[in-house]
Amino acid sequence: MNQLLQVTDLGVRFGRSKEPALADVDLEIRPGQRVGLIGESGSGKSVTALAVMGLLNDAARITGSIRWHGRELVGLPDAEYSKLRGKQISMVFQEPMTALDPTMLTGRQVAEVLRLHAGAPAGQARPRVLEMLGKVGIQDPERVADSFPHQLSGGQRQRVLIAMALINTPELLIADEPTTALDVTVQARVLTELRRGLDEAGSALLFISHDLAVVSQMCDRIAVMHRGRIVEQGSLARVLGAPQPPYTAGLIATANLDAVAPGERLPVLEDFYDR
Repeated sequence: MNQLLQVTDLGVRFGRSKEPALADVDLEIRPGQRVGLIGESGSGKSVTALAVMGLLNDAARITGSIRWHGRELVGLPDAEYSKLRGKQISMVFQEPMTALDPTMLTGRQVAEVLRLHAGAPAGQARPRVLEMLGKVGIQDPERVADSFPHQLSGGQRQRVLIAMALINTPELLIADEPTTALDVTVQARVLTELRRGLDEAGSALLFISHDLAVVSQMCDRIAVMHRGRIVEQGSLARVLGAPQPPYTAGLIATANLDAVAPGERLPVLEDFYDR
């Protein structure tokens, strides 16, 4: 099966920092595959996603290779990258209030993605926008489309971002902690709607999270990041059932606190470092 995305020996340094943000990162995603990228905060997950999207700032020095359908993206001019973003590769960010323009109606923002990449005339965009908002679980698409982001709930804003990301049926969706800011009930609904949207679009998924339980619901493969490196990757069943490095075992132990007997010390991730 052909690879959509192949990341090889990826390294990233910022400014004069002696320590790399990423080093020797290898990752591949095939059509329709759903890969979870897990690790604690600061492990390099979001930097990996931004590197793939070509969204790192000018202070970033990138080495290695990022190939999309075999085409090298490292060093690609931004004008060429822009043709991929939002159409072939889309991204849902963690905080919708910073990802959405507070001065624009949400329906117009979703329509902008459709017009920019699909060439939809202005008059034809709105029906498709309303249809997409409904598909991601928004109960009143007309009202939401005619609202500013601050007039919507957190769950509604996140659904708008998912609609924007899926409206052009991308081959790959990158979701960076998309439900972290939501309460548990809303989170469950948003994840259900995200899965439904992915199924309909046939999109592959790179799902970034520190929450192993959520990744287990969304993905069939897992890659584990620690200190800017991928320390383990494999099928969901294999990694959870037989983790290789101690760090992965630590992530699993700290996510499974129900297994701790009363009176026992809770596992701490730092206990598993450098074993």
